[in-house]
Amino acid sequence: MSERPVPSWPGDGPGSWVLLCYRVPREPSAPRIAVWRKLKRLGVAQLGDGLAGLPADARTREQLEWIAEEVVEAGGSAGVWLARPASAAQERELAAAMAAARAAEYQTVTAQAAAARQGSEQARAAALRRLRAELRRITRRDYFPPPAREHARAAVEALARAGQGDDAGAVPAARRRP
Repeated sequence: MSERPVPSWPGDGPGSWVLLCYRVPREPSAPRIAVWRKLKRLGVAQLGDGLAGLPADARTREQLEWIAEEVVEAGGSAGVWLARPASAAQERELAAAMAAARAAEYQTVTAQAAAARQGSEQARAAALRRLRAELRRITRRDYFPPPAREHARAAVEALARAGQGDDAGAVPAARRRP
């Protein structure tokens, strides 16, 4: 007797996306706002009004299923779907838009880290804690890491070294102009 292959989910593997199709009642507005904030925190691609998507994996699927439950508990309707874009070009476009959104967030962190290097030791320490936490939040929703991710990490680490006497951003004395 031969073994039958274990069926896989249609959405598993590369090119798979998990979609949340939802409708939340307008009133009261608190549940609608809570859903919007949770989706934003997850870094979803907003595909349309009431349709959000993420690259499919067990974590993203579970996250969207929890949000779907919250929508239903708030008196709305929601469904979680597994799908694939119709073309590779559509998927590249979606991934590029998501990467660009994260890149903008990383650039903000980079700029804030550079600005914080000019502050007092206490201000640098507070900024370092805040920026490290912000990097962790962004990284959790970064499904298509842009180059700006490494720039932001380097800027935050340069901020950490600035308080230790290693002025990573200083120009060496031999290269300074008189």
